[in-house]
Amino acid sequence: MLHHDVVPDSLRMAENPDVEPLLESFRKFAVHGDTSATGREMNGKNWAKLCKDCKIVDGKNITGTDVDIVFSKVKAKTARVITYEEFQKALEELAPKRFKGQSEEEALQSICRLVEGKEPANTGITKVVKTGAVDRLTDTSKYTGSHKERFDESGRGRGRIGREDLVENTGYVAGYKNAGTYEEKIKSE
Repeated sequence: MLHHDVVPDSLRMAENPDVEPLLESFRKFAVHGDTSATGREMNGKNWAKLCKDCKIVDGKNITGTDVDIVFSKVKAKTARVITYEEFQKALEELAPKRFKGQSEEEALQSICRLVEGKEPANTGITKVVKTGAVDRLTDTSKYTGSHKERFDESGRGRGRIGREDLVENTGYVAGYKNAGTYEEKIKSE
């Protein structure tokens, strides 16, 4: 809950209840990616994410650099995080830059509307992609050497026949082309 003695006059906005959704968004971004975060303070990384996800950063009027500068400006000298009050000051700093042509009050309301009710976007964080490397490794038609003999043309395994060398006890070395011709040679002499 916000008390009027803590909130600067510029943020009171005539008892506007829209300040609560702003605080809620601040808390959601403050704890994003940090299991030990309380939601009372926000680090620079999450501040930059909030500005990007809520479209405060537009690439023209406000860039990632502007966001970093404002963060450094509003935080305490030795601190690495900003409080909710400092967060509001940071929005006040960025509002006139983001919404040129609007009064300070209108710009602040506009920038608050961008943030209210938003939460961190988690798009594209965990995607399982079957790439060419996996396809190549599992394509049995490209196998060579002894591995080729383990699969038939359709890619199905051939079982024991494909894995084990079946021994022929003929007395000849494996792969000998003239196997079984000795007897014929003796008889012809």
